[in-house]
Amino acid sequence: MLPGKPRVYLIDASIYIFRAWFSLPDSLSNRAGEPINAVQGFAGFLADFLSGVQPGHVAVVFDGSLTSSFRNDIYPQYKANREPAPPELKRQFGMCRELVAALGLAGYSSDRYEADDLIGTLAAGLRPRGFSIEILSTDKDLAQLVGENDVLWDYARNRRHACADIPKLLGVRSGQVADWLALTGDAVDNIPGVPGIGAKTAAALLAGFGSLEGLYGDLDAVAASGIRGAARIRRLLGEHEDTARLARELTGIAIDPELEVSVQGVQRRRVAPEDVASVCDAIGLGRTMQKRLLKAMDYRAPTV
Repeated sequence: MLPGKPRVYLIDASIYIFRAWFSLPDSLSNRAGEPINAVQGFAGFLADFLSGVQPGHVAVVFDGSLTSSFRNDIYPQYKANREPAPPELKRQFGMCRELVAALGLAGYSSDRYEADDLIGTLAAGLRPRGFSIEILSTDKDLAQLVGENDVLWDYARNRRHACADIPKLLGVRSGQVADWLALTGDAVDNIPGVPGIGAKTAAALLAGFGSLEGLYGDLDAVAASGIRGAARIRRLLGEHEDTARLARELTGIAIDPELEVSVQGVQRRRVAPEDVASVCDAIGLGRTMQKRLLKAMDYRAPTV
C-alpha cells in the first residue's frame, strides 16, 4: 500500500462467525438459554481488531442467505455438498449483525449476491475514490480482488498477502485466480473443474496462455506447449470445455448493481456507550466482553 493512502477494511464476517461456532462450546448461552458461542467469538474478534487497528473506514459483509445465491440459478448443485446452517447458528448471524450496527460499523448483505460479491462491489467502488483495500478473510477466492495497493489479510495468523504475493500463495496472479479455480474446480463450493487438471497444471497453463479464453482460443498450441502430458491435457480441455466455462461463471466475483457504494457509507459512526451496552445485554454478552467492546469504541470517529 502507498504511504498515506487511505484504506478501507472489508471484513468477511462468515469466516469469523463460523470459526467461533466450531471452536467455542455451545454451552455459552444467554438468559433465554440460547447459544451465543458464535457471537461471543465474533465479538471478541471485533474488539481485538477495532482496538488494534482503529480503522476510520470499515465494512462488515455478511451472506444474507446461507443456502443460495444467483449462482444456484446457473448451477443448482452449487454448494449443495454443505449441510444447512442450523437454526441456532442462523439466529446468531442475526445477533452479529445487530452488534455490528450497534458498534457504528457499516454492515452489508444480500439474498442474491454472496459476501464475496459485495466485497468485490465495495472494492470496485472505493478504489476510484482513492482507497487501498484491505480484505480480512482466509477465502482464497478473494485473492482475485487484490489489486496493486491492496492486501488480503488472514487476521488470525496475521498474514498479509499483497498483490505481488498472490503468485507465491496460489501459483497464479490475482487476475488469474477465477480462471485457475475454473480449471481445477473447487470442492469446498462443489464447483466442477476439468478432470485431471490439478493446481500445478492449471497454473502452468495460465502462465503460458494467460487466461481461460487464451487456452480455448488455441487448444492446438496447448498440445505443443511442452507441458508434461500436453497432448492428454489438450484432449481433456476439449472434452470438458462446457464444464470449464460453466465453472468460470461460478468462480468469478460479480458486481451487485443495486449496492450503493460511498465513502460515507463505510465511515465509522459515533455511538453512545449505553446503546452498545444495551445491545450486548439483549444478546447476552457479559460484562467482560462489554468492557472490551467499549474500550475498542474509544475512537474519535468523525461526524458524518
